[in-house]
Amino acid sequence: MSLAQPAQVSKVVREKKIRKGVHPAIIFVVWFFALLWLVPIVGAFLTAFRTFDDLNEFGLFSIPHVFTLDNFTRAWNTANLGQFMLNSFIITIPSLTACVLLSSMCAYALVRFRFGLARPLYMMFVAGLMLPFQMLLLPVFKLSSQLHIYNTYWSLILIHTAFQLGFCSFVLRNFMRTVPPSLFESAVIDGATEWVIFRRIAFPLMLPGLAALATLEFTWIFNDFLWALVLIQDTHLKPVTTGLANLRGQFTTDYPLIVAGSLVATIPTLIVFFGLQRYFIQGLTVGATKG
Repeated sequence: MSLAQPAQVSKVVREKKIRKGVHPAIIFVVWFFALLWLVPIVGAFLTAFRTFDDLNEFGLFSIPHVFTLDNFTRAWNTANLGQFMLNSFIITIPSLTACVLLSSMCAYALVRFRFGLARPLYMMFVAGLMLPFQMLLLPVFKLSSQLHIYNTYWSLILIHTAFQLGFCSFVLRNFMRTVPPSLFESAVIDGATEWVIFRRIAFPLMLPGLAALATLEFTWIFNDFLWALVLIQDTHLKPVTTGLANLRGQFTTDYPLIVAGSLVATIPTLIVFFGLQRYFIQGLTVGATKG
């Protein structure tokens, strides 16, 4: 018997013991809330593949009597979903890139250098996470108007970068603390500059954490609705969230069309999550076993 087989057997036995020790009531509660969470998704699929008349006649949670894919075609062509999706990418990708690069540099500086403002800066990032951003809607609106970036892509790019930078720096700073300082000290002895240490040692070691952050930040920025509603006015500049919201009529709303467009809008976030899933889980669990 090879060495891999006993390890696999012990792992299976350990998983069986864990399952055996879980109370059936806890399993029931977990399954109940999992199925409850899926109810809106089921309703969305039942709505997207039916006509407006069929929805009004038979209700939401019923088998569609008229199955159609026309809602997806109309959402992409008539409702201009393609332009809205492009706007979302124009806003999300620069914001995400700036957040990842700036927060990684900030986290490296907070851990690598010992200076008096290191802890106050870190506490400022933590305090910023506790501040409800709804309180800042009017100041941010006035600031964007004074900077002449209101109703442009730059308003959302800069705002998302500024508001997400604190959270990203907070996460990566804790991640960087798991890196042994001896790695940096050895590089300094070998004559490496701080930029070389960051680029060739610190940044590659932060990749699991950066992947986890990139997954979260892409989802949050791509799905943002409130800031886009406040800072973007022209329809041709709006991201997909506010663009789909504009499809609501004054007297009637074509819900199958809006839901079909919403399902299409979730595809990029699903691709990012499943593409980075392994790195996402690895980034969340790094340092979990350290005492």
